[in-house]
Amino acid sequence: MPHSQRPMTVTLQVVSIVLFTFIGYLSIGIPLAVLPGFVHSDLGYGAVIAGLVISVQYLATLLSRAQASKIIDNLGSKKAVIYGLVGCGISGLFMLLAGWLQSWPALSLTSLLLGRVLLGSAESLVGSGSIGWGIGRVGAANTAKVISWNGIASYGALAIGAPLGVLMVKHLGLWSMGASIIVLAGMGIALAWNKVPAPVVVGERLPFLHVLGRVLPHGTGLALGGIGFGTIATFITLYYASNAWDNAALCLSLFGASFILARLLFGNLINRLGGFRVAIVCLSVETLGLLLLWLAPSQELAMAGAALTGFGFSLVFPALGVEAVNLVPASSRGAAVGAYSLFIDMSLGITGPVAGAIAAGYGFSAIFLFAAAAACTGLGLTFYLYRQAAKLPPAEDTRV
Repeated sequence: MPHSQRPMTVTLQVVSIVLFTFIGYLSIGIPLAVLPGFVHSDLGYGAVIAGLVISVQYLATLLSRAQASKIIDNLGSKKAVIYGLVGCGISGLFMLLAGWLQSWPALSLTSLLLGRVLLGSAESLVGSGSIGWGIGRVGAANTAKVISWNGIASYGALAIGAPLGVLMVKHLGLWSMGASIIVLAGMGIALAWNKVPAPVVVGERLPFLHVLGRVLPHGTGLALGGIGFGTIATFITLYYASNAWDNAALCLSLFGASFILARLLFGNLINRLGGFRVAIVCLSVETLGLLLLWLAPSQELAMAGAALTGFGFSLVFPALGVEAVNLVPASSRGAAVGAYSLFIDMSLGITGPVAGAIAAGYGFSAIFLFAAAAACTGLGLTFYLYRQAAKLPPAEDTRV
C-alpha cells in the first residue's frame, strides 16, 4: 500500500513523475522571453499582438481544463501526460515553421498562434496529469507532497527555460527553440512510455461544473493569493525602472528561490497542521511581503519584500489544493485538480491588464498595494473556510 512506503521512497517516486511537468514547463519557458521581441521587432507587429502571442497560451489552458480533466479521469493520467507531451512536440513544429516563414509575417504569426494554442492545451494535460499520476501512485495521503513537488518542477522549469531560450536564439537562431521543444517532448514520451501507470479509479464521475462549484471557495482563495505572484512576475522590472533601481533580475531570482525553498523546507507541514492553517500563515506572510514592496524606499527592501512574497505564496497552492481535492471522490480527482488549477490560470490572466490599468493611473508601487489587498482578502476567506470546516463532522476517509 502507498501509505506504508518510506518518506524518501515516496519522494523519489513523486519526483520521477513530476519530471514530466518539468519537461512540459521547460517547453513553455524556452520561448517565453523571446517571442514578444520576435513578433514585435522581426515580424513588425505592435505590442498588443506581441502580448496576444503570450496570453493566447493561458487562454487555451483555461479553456481546455475541463476536457483534460475528463481524459485524466476516464483514460488515466499516464495517457493524459503522453498526449500532452505529443502536443508540446507538435507546438515545437509550429515554432520551427514560424521561423521558416519569417519573410511572410502573417503566415509566421498564424503558425505561432496555432503552436501557442496547442502548447496551452498540452499544459492542462501534462500539469494536471502528473499530479493525478503522482497521487495515484503514492496515495492520497501524500497529495500535498505531490502538488508541492509539481509546483517546484513547473516554476523551476520556467525559471530555467526563459534565459535558456534567450541564449539559444542568440547563439543558434530561432529554429533552436522549436527543435529543442521537439527533442524534449520526445525524451518525455520515451521516459513515460514504460512507466507504471496509476490505476483508473472506478466510480461516479462528477460533472466538471459540479466539481468546479465544490472547489470554488478554495480556488477563489488561491486566485486572490496568485495576484501577488502575477504582479511581481509581470511588473517588477518596470517597477524597478520607474525608481531608477538596478538588479530587477536578482529580485525575481530571490522571489523564485524563496518560493522553492519554502516548498522544500515546509511542504510536510500541510499534512501535519492541515491545509487551512498553513494557507492562513502563508497568505499572512505574502500580504506583509507585498506591503513591503509597496512601501519600499530602496531596492534592497524591495528585494526583501519580493523574497517574503515568494516564501508566503509558495504553499498556498498545495495547502488549499489538499482541502479542495478532498471534497470529491477519488474517481473525480482529475476534475478536482483541473477545476482548482483553473483559478490560478484566471488569476494570472486577469492580473496583467488590471494591474497595468492601476499602474497607469497611480504608479507602479500602487499595484503592490492592490495585490496586498487581494492577498488579505484571500486570507479572510481562508480563515472563514477553516472555521466552517471545523464545525463539520469528520468526513469518511476516502484515501486510496
